[in-house]
Amino acid sequence: MATITGQSGNLTRRSITFRGNFERYAYTFMRMSGIALLILAVGHMLIQHVLNSTANLTIQFVAVQWKSWGWKAYDMLLLAFAISHGINGLRNVLEDYIHNRATMAWINRFLVVFVIATIAWAGYAIANFDATRFIN
Repeated sequence: MATITGQSGNLTRRSITFRGNFERYAYTFMRMSGIALLILAVGHMLIQHVLNSTANLTIQFVAVQWKSWGWKAYDMLLLAFAISHGINGLRNVLEDYIHNRATMAWINRFLVVFVIATIAWAGYAIANFDATRFIN
């Protein structure tokens, strides 16, 4: 219930209903994925570049990590959040400059297909990575 003060000082009450829309969900996704990315990316940087020497970052190092499904899941989450967060940001910038609704509809469709294809392709590569080929 919203309360609105009229010009004469009398209170008028009216109910306001909100419809769910894509932009509200995209806004919420950007905030939640930003928090997830902060945790995942900082964790990645700490593990890869602080706790381990950068001279140790080789394919063998990654192969040892990716023998565990936990590390694969961690990297897949980081990948999925980073790509979808970045493309959603690109979509927001494009909507500021492209005012033709039909053009934006096609761009949005292309971006959705791009995100799904990229996450599926990279996720498949991570999931099917054969660590035994690289570990001596």
